[in-house]
Amino acid sequence: MAKKVELISSSLVSSTATAASISRLELNPWDLRLLPIIPIQRGLIFHRSHFQSQQHLIQHLKNSLSRALDFFPPLAGRLAATPHDGDTACFFVDCNNAGAEFTHAVATAVSISDIIEPRCIPEIVSSLIPINVGVTNYDGISKPLLAVQITELADGLFIGCAANHAVVDGTSFWHFLNSWSEISRGSESISRSPIFDRCNVAAVDNRLIHIPTLEKNLIKAPSQLLPLKVFHFSKEKLGELKAKANSEAGTDKISTLQALMAHLWLSTVRSHTTNNDSTTRVMATAIGARARMSSLPDGYFGNAVYFVALAISEGELLQKGLGAAALRINELISKQTDEAITRHAEKKVDFREMGSGPLPLGFGGSQWLDVYGCDFGWGKPIAVRSGKAWKLEGIVVVSPAAEAGGIDLEVCLSEEKLVALEEFITSV
Repeated sequence: MAKKVELISSSLVSSTATAASISRLELNPWDLRLLPIIPIQRGLIFHRSHFQSQQHLIQHLKNSLSRALDFFPPLAGRLAATPHDGDTACFFVDCNNAGAEFTHAVATAVSISDIIEPRCIPEIVSSLIPINVGVTNYDGISKPLLAVQITELADGLFIGCAANHAVVDGTSFWHFLNSWSEISRGSESISRSPIFDRCNVAAVDNRLIHIPTLEKNLIKAPSQLLPLKVFHFSKEKLGELKAKANSEAGTDKISTLQALMAHLWLSTVRSHTTNNDSTTRVMATAIGARARMSSLPDGYFGNAVYFVALAISEGELLQKGLGAAALRINELISKQTDEAITRHAEKKVDFREMGSGPLPLGFGGSQWLDVYGCDFGWGKPIAVRSGKAWKLEGIVVVSPAAEAGGIDLEVCLSEEKLVALEEFITSV
C-alpha cells in the first residue's frame, strides 16, 4: 500500500477570549531579520495506545488549542505593515484573532517505525508538517502565524506545527507547545505566562524596512531537498567528548555542547577535506539572549536569538584537533555579554547581509528546550522531527534526546557528504 497522507479537514481556530490581552505586538530587530526566511517546523510523535477515541481526540485538541491561544494572542493574529515614506514600512503583529490553521489528516499506511527507523528522515515527514516550500515569514501578512496538523498514523499520532519565525524563536515556540499540552491535560491556566513587553529590548526605529527587498527570496530554496539525518549522542558519549576536549585544551570550561559542536565541525572537515590548508572553514551558532541579557525576562515572547560565526583554516582545524576547536568556540560564546548582545540588537536591519558569503556549518536549536515535556494527556512524545522545506546544506538542529542527558543533531548535507560524515562522526 502506498504511504500517503490524506487530508480530512482544515479550519481556522480562534481564541476563546472575548478580548485579547494585547492588540498589537511590535517586532524588534531580532524579529524583523527573520522575515525573509521560513517558519519554524517541528513535529512530535506519540504512541497510539495511550489515546482516547480518535474522533474525540481531534475535537479535544482543537478545543484545547483554542483555549491555549487565549494566552498567546499574537499566534492567532496576522502580520501587518504600516507604510512610510521612501518605500519603507513598520511591521507588527495585529492580534486580530483571525485564527490559527488546524488540519486533521490520516496516514494509515505509515507507522512510527517508518518515520524514526530509516537512515535519514523520510520524505513523508514533509507531508506531516503544515508548511509549503517557498512560504516565508513575510507571508504572515496573509497566512496564519501558527499552523497545526494532527495526523493519525497506523500505530501513533504525529502533531506537526509550523510557527512564523518572525514572531517566535525556539524558546517561545516550545513555551507555547508546552502550554497547549497543559491545557490539553485539563489545566484551566498555564504554569508560565508569556511576556509580550518589548520595552526591555533596545529601542530601535524599525520603520526603515524596504518592502521591495522583502518581496525577494534572499535565501534561495535548494533545487532539491537534501537528506536530513539524526545523529544521536548518549549522555555517556557526550561525557567522553567533553572530557577529551577539556583535556586536550588544558582547561575545564568547555561545555558539553561546545565539545559536540567542535566534534561535528571537525568530522565534516575530515570527511570532506579540500586538501588545501588555507581553505577557510566557517561555523555559526545561535546565541540565546534570555540567559545572557539581564533586562530580558525568562518568559519573553518573541525572538531573543542571533548568530555568531567563527572562521578557521582547514589546516589549523585538522592539525590542532578537538580541544583547540572547542576552546575557540568557547571563547566566541564567552564574548556574548549583555553589552555585546545589546549592540547586536541595535544594529540596523539590512536584509542584503543575508545569504552572502560561504555557507557555514550552522547550529540552531538547543538541548535545553522542553521538547519532551509536551504531554497532551496520553504520555510524552517518543521523538521529535523537523520539517524539510528549505533545508540548506550545513544546517544543524540541536534537540534534547528522548533519554535524559542525551543530545540529537539533525544534520542537513548532500548525500555524498553525509555518507562520508557517517564514517567519522561515531569516533571520539
